[in-house]
Amino acid sequence: MRGILLSIIIISMSYALGAQNSRYFPAAHDWHEKTCESLNLNCDSIQAAIDFAILHEATAPKDLEVAHYLGFGKEPFGDAVGPHKERGPATGLIIKDGYIIAKWGDPSRVDMTFSVTKTFLSSVVGVAYDKGMIKDVHDRVHSYMAPVTFYNPMPVTDKANNFGAQEIFEPFISDHNSKITWDHLLRQTSDWQGTLWGKPDWADRPSKDPTEWLNRERHEPGTVYKYNDVRVNLLALAATNIWRKPLPQVLQEHIMAPIQASSSWRWHGYENSWILMDGLPMQIVSGGGHWGGGMMINAYDQARLGYLTLNRGVWDGKQILSEEWVKMALTPGVRKTYGFMNWFLNTDGELISTAPESSYTHLGAGTNMVYCDPENDLVVVARWIDRTAMAGFIGKIIGSLPR
Repeated sequence: MRGILLSIIIISMSYALGAQNSRYFPAAHDWHEKTCESLNLNCDSIQAAIDFAILHEATAPKDLEVAHYLGFGKEPFGDAVGPHKERGPATGLIIKDGYIIAKWGDPSRVDMTFSVTKTFLSSVVGVAYDKGMIKDVHDRVHSYMAPVTFYNPMPVTDKANNFGAQEIFEPFISDHNSKITWDHLLRQTSDWQGTLWGKPDWADRPSKDPTEWLNRERHEPGTVYKYNDVRVNLLALAATNIWRKPLPQVLQEHIMAPIQASSSWRWHGYENSWILMDGLPMQIVSGGGHWGGGMMINAYDQARLGYLTLNRGVWDGKQILSEEWVKMALTPGVRKTYGFMNWFLNTDGELISTAPESSYTHLGAGTNMVYCDPENDLVVVARWIDRTAMAGFIGKIIGSLPR
């Protein structure tokens, strides 16, 4: 009996390992396609979803610099300091069981992806955690942070007028800021106070009451969620500090190359987000396109990100992001629909009412959505879709699945 049980266990383990190894992962420049019929999907529903996405294309100007100044540019200190580019048409991919079953628009076109950039940022922090460079996400960032020297290629000649000006930046030394942990930054609950790259924290999505901008009460770190790109960019600075090299290089080496992404993506910072590190000028990238910059990427590479997270950080048998990190990223914090940036959870169906609660979305303005649905083995990329149309769009895809 003991021998029979052992044989059953070995066979079961072999079957599980074989199933895992048989999982399809796309090679570079070669993502296999299958028809919706071959996967028993309702092709009419898939086409209806595509038509719906195209019909509900975002109405903001395609010139994203113009769109900026009609939106975020109205904020205090809202000038763009990073690059923008004109966007392409409504675009998307539907991936079922790892295979592309539908596409529309121009998936190869490189466009801004706005806050989907935050998912790439949190992922390079995740690699640092997995490598032991961050011992605990609940550690205070202050203990990891070196003094920052800004890089200015134009030397100051009038020393008297600049006497006493800030030469060293230490973002975590105040009583309030010293309490901030990696977890607070990742979950956007730090309430960090300060100015970074010419953008005060209060100037990002400010209160409608200007009297509150400079005098509002500070919240204890970890207690209140506030979506804030100044603090996201602070995480990029802190992550660059521990890696001691530009984050695009980290991303390429540890994530994009292993998942065989294209060579066409670029991660931008701001015209003034330069520091000196180890004697070299280094640009700190931004976590989105709020003031320009951020990740510029095509839809296929967005889908590779989604497929990586759908597979719990595994790519073709290799663990790129640890299971522990993925679990933390999918654990809600103070806001029940937000894990680590930018893992938007579908708790109680609040984000996408037509999707399973287990689904999540890497989401950015535009709208850029990378929808991940482990329950149905789906990854869906939709670019330049009106945000109010997300539920209707996903609902039509879910409706195509065999019952």
